[in-house]
Amino acid sequence: MAGNASLPRLEISQVEQYYSGSHILRNVSLQAHAGKVTVVLGRNGVGKTTLMKSLMGLVPIRSGQILLDGQPIQSLTPFERARMGVGFVPQGREIFARLTVEENLRIGLAHKPASARIPGHLYELFPVLKQMLHRRGGDLSGGQQQQLAIARALAADPKLLILDEPTEGIQPSIIKDIGRVILALAAQGSMAIVLVEQYYDFAQELADEYVVMQRGEIVRRGPGAEMALPEVKALVAI
Repeated sequence: MAGNASLPRLEISQVEQYYSGSHILRNVSLQAHAGKVTVVLGRNGVGKTTLMKSLMGLVPIRSGQILLDGQPIQSLTPFERARMGVGFVPQGREIFARLTVEENLRIGLAHKPASARIPGHLYELFPVLKQMLHRRGGDLSGGQQQQLAIARALAADPKLLILDEPTEGIQPSIIKDIGRVILALAAQGSMAIVLVEQYYDFAQELADEYVVMQRGEIVRRGPGAEMALPEVKALVAI
């Protein structure tokens, strides 16, 4: 494991973010540790996706600090964060529909040497991708595209994996497959996983820690076992 084992893999401190004059993130602080799944819960529009994009550097923060293995990354570009070990699977997948599965996976290697090969273990995690290596991404089902998006992020061997709504629009059988992959990645012990998820039962099964957001703030946090409590569920019920 890279970095000091006593440090959280990710530490966010007092992050503030504005968009078009609106105050989106308000004094957000959280930690994510290697070998753990940290779930971010909340109703639509509370700032979860903005927080994930802020971690990746896709939107700027107004103030606060984002540390990866104790190193500040809030001023780095998305490419620089990826090179440091941040992997991002955005909401809606955002694969390249006209490129093949193999070409999409190679994009995940963009910051590595040209001779870098696609890691073979990705095909063990997602066997369907090996079968469809030369198909265009746009020809895959929604669930297969989600598997491709996750594999693309994993191709760079990230230290921190950010997953924004990975079950959105996905058939139940593939949701189970994705859940097994997330648990397997966490069990390896070297990667911290931050998961935004609306599918409560799925999130509860995976969570080592959880936070709940409301109106851009974190209003509750605790161990994943607490997610079964009615008062936690009530905070995110639609």
